[in-house]
Amino acid sequence: MQLNQCSHIRTIVFDYDGTIHNSAVNYYEAFQQTYQFLVSKGLAPQKSYSISEVTSFLGHPPIEMWKRCVPDLPEDDRDHAIGMLGSVLLERARSGKAVLYDGALETLSHLRAKGYHTVFLSHCPEAYLIAHRDAFHLEQYFDAMFCTGSFGFQPKHQVFPQIIHPFPKEYLIVGDRYHDIEIGLVHHAQTVGCRYGFGTPQELSQASIQIDDIWALQDLPPVP
Repeated sequence: MQLNQCSHIRTIVFDYDGTIHNSAVNYYEAFQQTYQFLVSKGLAPQKSYSISEVTSFLGHPPIEMWKRCVPDLPEDDRDHAIGMLGSVLLERARSGKAVLYDGALETLSHLRAKGYHTVFLSHCPEAYLIAHRDAFHLEQYFDAMFCTGSFGFQPKHQVFPQIIHPFPKEYLIVGDRYHDIEIGLVHHAQTVGCRYGFGTPQELSQASIQIDDIWALQDLPPVP
């Protein structure tokens, strides 16, 4: 299927990190600061991680990352690490260090001008959503913005039916991780897998369409 053949789409649901926001540098910096703190406290071994190793965790709950990186980390220290990493990410967003993919805002404006409803759905805490919304004035580009943190960090495919009812069918889900493609598989919606993000080819293998940059979404036809 080609994007210009998606003639019945009315609402597009966007992931954020790895789809609109190029979070690699900020996430790597936040991880490095947090991991070195754990090393300084004798809670983790000295070890070097590549940026690709760290960004492979993007889109997953932070608890999973720390369980894999430091399996024996006590729960209280793990919770502290999760909070510290989140604080660094917030500080970088609030200080203007977050970076969107080239063409992201232009593409969102283009799609809205074509008549599409646009919905933001990110696996993140509310504070993260608010920081990025304010940094980039994202409320101008979305009809509604949601994060899984407002729903107890339920999986996206469980949050989706709780938020989507005000918006017209058919739906198109755009994201870079399996959690995004899973929404479409569970709810019989078409999906776009973003190869430029942080997911593996296997994660995106069941997407209806795959794209190499966000500009490609401008090929969607106007809403009749």
